[in-house]
Amino acid sequence: MSQWPPLLIAVAPNGARLVKSDHPGIPLTVAELARTAAECREAGAGMIHLHIRDAQGRHLLDADGYRDAVAAVRHEVGPEMTIQITSEAAGRYQAPEQRAVIYGARPAAASMAIREIFAGQAEEAEGAKLTEWCRREGVWLQYILYSPDDIARLRDLMARGIILDQRPSVIYVLGRYSAGQVSKPTDLLPFLAAGDPEWHWMVCAFGAAEHACATAAAVLGGHARVGFENNRLLKDGTPAARNADLVAQVAESAKLLGRPLAAKFTPGA
Repeated sequence: MSQWPPLLIAVAPNGARLVKSDHPGIPLTVAELARTAAECREAGAGMIHLHIRDAQGRHLLDADGYRDAVAAVRHEVGPEMTIQITSEAAGRYQAPEQRAVIYGARPAAASMAIREIFAGQAEEAEGAKLTEWCRREGVWLQYILYSPDDIARLRDLMARGIILDQRPSVIYVLGRYSAGQVSKPTDLLPFLAAGDPEWHWMVCAFGAAEHACATAAAVLGGHARVGFENNRLLKDGTPAARNADLVAQVAESAKLLGRPLAAKFTPGA
């Protein structure tokens, strides 16, 4: 039996800005998101990272909209699969609105960028209230980290008691500021050097090397997020038809490694 914790594969199927002209398989409606979630669950995903859109197709932070999307996804995937909402600004929102959507939606899971929710000391007090509320309400928070500097900021917030999680859940965004925004597995090394191996950590990456980055994370005991939000190419460089195809590649790599798959996020795993 494998001694590794089960690999949590997350799918990020659409992001904040992509439209059908970028790829016809980008799910934009609630029905499309629910159908994509079911396909990705069958392919091996234990989590979906949700972005929703307004009537014009723009990135939307709206509590009612999230509740509707979560209900539709849950209907399709059943009781397992973790459903995570995003609080991403995407150039449209500010920290008060980002905090408000988490309070209003009361999700099981949410992601937040350290550099957005804790944008300087002015936001620390309200950010602390939000993270403590999430602890009390059982909302799993995943902190988005774009660079080792973000890791240093997270450590500082933890040291000063602004963030109380002693084993935070984080996602390392590889290659966000690289030339052409194309990732490679070695982009993970500075994050691992600055982070803590005891944290629950996940990676996401850009471009056709997304799969190689996900596999590197799987080998090293981390978790992986893939999907059309950051990449629409299979590992051989050809276009993926569905988000589920990107999930299936990682599931196959996990099988070859002998690492089991997680059906959902489990605290402490």
